Amino acid sequence: MTEPNPLDNLSASKPRPNWDAIPYGGDLFGEMHLAEYSQPSGEPPVKDSLFPGLAICGVASAAAAWLSEHYHFPIILLGLLVGLSLSFIARDMRTHKGLDFASRTCLRWGIVILGFQVTFMQIGALGVTPFLALVVVMGLTLLAGIVSAHLFGQTSYAGLLAGGATAICGASAALALYGVIGKDRLSQAQFALTLVGISLASALAMSVYPILASYFNLSDQQAGFLIGASIHDVAQAIGGGYAFSDAAGSYATIVKLARVALLAPIVALVTLAIGAAGAPAGQAKWRRLALPWFITAFLATVALNSLVPIPAEYAAFALSASKGLLLLAVTATAMRSRMDLLLDMGWRATIPVLSATVVSFLSALFFVVMFL
Repeated sequence: MTEPNPLDNLSASKPRPNWDAIPYGGDLFGEMHLAEYSQPSGEPPVKDSLFPGLAICGVASAAAAWLSEHYHFPIILLGLLVGLSLSFIARDMRTHKGLDFASRTCLRWGIVILGFQVTFMQIGALGVTPFLALVVVMGLTLLAGIVSAHLFGQTSYAGLLAGGATAICGASAALALYGVIGKDRLSQAQFALTLVGISLASALAMSVYPILASYFNLSDQQAGFLIGASIHDVAQAIGGGYAFSDAAGSYATIVKLARVALLAPIVALVTLAIGAAGAPAGQAKWRRLALPWFITAFLATVALNSLVPIPAEYAAFALSASKGLLLLAVTATAMRSRMDLLLDMGWRATIPVLSATVVSFLSALFFVVMFL
């Protein structure tokens, strides 16, 4: 018979410590304590730093850019897909500040720099009739998004986002409009789904619309207007125009940049109609006339580009910088989206983008055949 161990009586006579209730009870070597409380003097704690979120977003965006360059797929769409695949990272609170910075600040500066691609002379080069036709096409597209959202049980904000992004310039317009609508009115899951739909529709249109323009025996000017007025993204619209002919590509560029220039007036109208995100309830109508600062800066950039000729190499650098900032914003927004909510939204959530895309093409084709 074995003799009892005196240590057993000693441990039984004293209560065992509750390790779960003791801070850092399992932190044998103090790493957790040091990581949170022993930051170098003057540096913020890790949870308040921009670095974790920005670093992860930068790596994901670089991966999307590499895939786009090697496989010739739209870079914004790849940024969305890579970001959505990494959405689990946003569960870590340390990434939130950096991701929020990328999705807001990078977005706003990307839109500001986009103004270096547009001049008022380019808009004037369209002529009165094509410009008025373009405005009507954009208005019908915006209306189609709102009406279809209402018919299929979606919110008016979802229709406004889908219709406005399709009418203006794709992902960059969607980001600008979402800055006015805000995540309290429209979920980030719906926003991410809208971006995916717009990017896919734009990529498909770039391949299909030049073929349809040839099928309808359109002239270079007619094809350029059709493609420039109905394809969402700037790069896809220009690429689709040049896929038809060089003359059509030049005209499609002018038409598309005119749509980009109308970003500021449309955002102003949306702000006047619904009020900016975070504005107090019952805000006076005249106070809504104040544009978001980045839209005002966009207009100032367009004016500067119109008055002072920008060398081609600087304009190309500005375009690359704008694309890079918008890519960071899109990737960060996708990473902050919840995949479970995205999957639960169903096919009805894609109807506003689809409807706006179809109406945009048909109305542009109508004006091409009847008036141009």
